[in-house]
Amino acid sequence: MRNDSTGMGCPGFLDAQASDADAIGIGGVQGGWTVWDWSRGGSARQGALIVFVVSVPQESVIGAPRSQPRYWGIHINTGSPMSTEYTPPKVWTWNKANGGRFANINRPIAGPTHDKELPVGKHPLQLYSLGTPNGQKVTIMLEELLALGKTGAEYDAWLIRIGEGDQFGSGFVAANPNSKIPALVDRSGPLNGSGGPIRVFESGAILIYLAEKFGAFLPKDGAARAECLSWLFWQMGSAPYLGGGFGHFYAYAPTKIEYAIDRFTMETKRQLDVLDRRLAEAKYLAGDDYTIADIAVWPWYGGLAKGLLYGAGEFLAVQEYKNVNRWADAIGARPAVKRGRIVNRLQGDPAAQLRERHDASDFELRTQDKLEAVKSAAS
Repeated sequence: MRNDSTGMGCPGFLDAQASDADAIGIGGVQGGWTVWDWSRGGSARQGALIVFVVSVPQESVIGAPRSQPRYWGIHINTGSPMSTEYTPPKVWTWNKANGGRFANINRPIAGPTHDKELPVGKHPLQLYSLGTPNGQKVTIMLEELLALGKTGAEYDAWLIRIGEGDQFGSGFVAANPNSKIPALVDRSGPLNGSGGPIRVFESGAILIYLAEKFGAFLPKDGAARAECLSWLFWQMGSAPYLGGGFGHFYAYAPTKIEYAIDRFTMETKRQLDVLDRRLAEAKYLAGDDYTIADIAVWPWYGGLAKGLLYGAGEFLAVQEYKNVNRWADAIGARPAVKRGRIVNRLQGDPAAQLRERHDASDFELRTQDKLEAVKSAAS
């Protein structure tokens, strides 16, 4: 919001004619005054609605008590009619300026943008990820497997900075042609059809792959297995409405659009109610046992229920979903979950950021607070 306290020189009056100035009552202002302007529908040169909020600290505007601000509005007509409705063109074209917060990484084409090989560590499993809810699914799963004594689940977790476009490097695209985190490369064998390591992408596919490889967190029996997989794929189908729908329009979109926020809020609350009803009748999503369904759903909906996503806890009244909160608390208390959720994390408390994980001791020795303390001491 722009502020100009120099009277007629305020930016809001660019392109305004003398008659326009008279129409909004500039002649009625006496003494010191401050003008803010707000434009909607384009810049003034395209035809804009500009609302002026004028406060008078010393003397009153004619006909108004001195303690109240006065509001005027003017549409500056420069030849373009003002419209608040978007009409799609016959053929869409890519305009980077319309991408909002993620304009630098969103694009309508696939494939690499630059050559960059992926690093390879010492362990059989190489994970390339970021500590988002989708990334947390896999690191939680790997930590749970290690907690069971599955030593073959040792892994190197490499940080992929999606805000900087790491996912468009040639090595990452080879691991995941969809250029999304997480991506897993299994170098333990057997080899793929081309004689190389096995790649697995999409978080749900990675969870199933690891569950089957190590024989854990996925029931073998028909009914229990079906229930587990149903809830796993419920998460895959539902989370885009939460993240790409509600989260985007509530927290990230450059413009707050009531219709979009209402639409996806309604769907997000419906999903929370689906979970709440299921968890009223079962300890975990698939029944009595903790499974990959819980591991997949918890980072998204457990985080949402605890007010950790999008700053939207109060807005969504998440405390109303008692069963979801009970389940979220129980899973969040698991030691493997506490470890897994901080791997490849870039935000929040430095003590809860383990940006890369290459050894179990890293949780004690290499969280961001400790690395920063070492760096500070060295300087």
